[in-house]
Amino acid sequence: MIAMALSRLVISTGITLLFACGSKPKQGEPDAELPVADACNDLFCAVVDCTAKGLPPTTVTGTVFAPNGTLPLFGVNVYVPSSDPGPLPEGVQCDRCGTLQGGSITSTTTDEAGNFRLENVPATADVPIVIQSGKWRRQFKISTVAACQDNPAAKVDTTLPKNRSEGDIPKIAITTGNADALECLVRKMGIEDTEFGTGTEDTAVHLYRGNGTPAFAATHPGGARNFAPAKPFWDTRASLDTYDIVLLSCEGDQIIGGSPAGVNDKPQTSQQALHDYAGVGGRVFMSHWHNVWIGGDRTNPASAYGMPDWKTVIDWNFGAGQVGGPQITTVDEATLPTPIGIGGLPNPKGTSFATWLMNVGGSTTRNQVSVSQPRYTARGLQNPPVAERWVYVEQANAINNPQSASVQNALFTTPLDVAADQRCGKVVFSDMHVASGSSSPGNGTFPTQCSTADLTPQEKALAFIFFDISTCVGILQ
Repeated sequence: MIAMALSRLVISTGITLLFACGSKPKQGEPDAELPVADACNDLFCAVVDCTAKGLPPTTVTGTVFAPNGTLPLFGVNVYVPSSDPGPLPEGVQCDRCGTLQGGSITSTTTDEAGNFRLENVPATADVPIVIQSGKWRRQFKISTVAACQDNPAAKVDTTLPKNRSEGDIPKIAITTGNADALECLVRKMGIEDTEFGTGTEDTAVHLYRGNGTPAFAATHPGGARNFAPAKPFWDTRASLDTYDIVLLSCEGDQIIGGSPAGVNDKPQTSQQALHDYAGVGGRVFMSHWHNVWIGGDRTNPASAYGMPDWKTVIDWNFGAGQVGGPQITTVDEATLPTPIGIGGLPNPKGTSFATWLMNVGGSTTRNQVSVSQPRYTARGLQNPPVAERWVYVEQANAINNPQSASVQNALFTTPLDVAADQRCGKVVFSDMHVASGSSSPGNGTFPTQCSTADLTPQEKALAFIFFDISTCVGILQ
């Protein structure tokens, strides 16, 4: 792309480019025989070779924030498109890392403080900028980019959209559970209440009733109304495939049989549907007892219930004791020694994750996150490893040593039966509850049960993982 840009540039002796990129007339030739000069009317022609002038490059800098406007984000793409990116495709997609939509003249990603620096930006008027992480996307224009100097972008332009009038938001389904409140975490990250709705409404986020909060409060912008049940939502690909991300809040048990009867059933057909949804590009985040989707029936692990390939990912300890914490957990930076019995693939984002947590106040000591209401059902990752370990409990820090040594957050890409560079989806298992003062009682209403306090350290860790699962799939994620 850079070579293409350079081949098309004609640099003037001033700050701006000449306006013609075509060939010049040859001396002595008649005008009638001259080739017609091309009009240089695209952004490539406005890139200035500042180095040749002994000047710094033309840059645009800024910080990308979550929709709440306070949490800086790591690894977000920022670029100047070479053509109109157009609309994002709807429904589940196999999003493997590759070319940015619309191409790019110049591109970068945000660092561990959420900062970005775009270099060799076209120096002209109305320069388009795209900020994108998966199907999170905000587009804006800088009215005038001055050549050979920095052009700071406004925070209002570099914050991911809190509603669809500001940009693109992935379509998200959240099931409620009485032991966790993922719906409240998403709200804390900044999505407006107007974007929360039922499964039939034109909103970015749809709430479904597990055994947690079943309805909207009367004060919600759409008024009081009930959520549709989680079953039959997760029963079929037709339903699941309309979403980019599915979040499953812990229900306090695996609830295979249903409580009340029929509401939370997860039959083998549902297991197959979610498994196949992830295989074609779906993103799935499972909290605690939703380990049933990966590990099968905790009361009979040897049974045929569950997906055979997923059951080989994690070494389960379903009978592990539960404590309230606080539990000191460790961020896996990949360079750390791997404790025996825990294991897993190295996390290529581990070092950035640890640095980011320090920057945003999620850690006061590097690599460490204090967690309330930890759970210990994921004893380790099985061999040969196919999952990445993100946060874990070291035996030395385990509250109930050694039973509490465990993996708190693990990620694997899908489908597992193809090469890593051909996978499409992401699955995250978390034994780390939201646990921030928010709750999801069976008689509650959204959003009245949600805490409005600042994000806690473990919520910040979960937020990092949440935004990461929306990103494209590479060989290692």
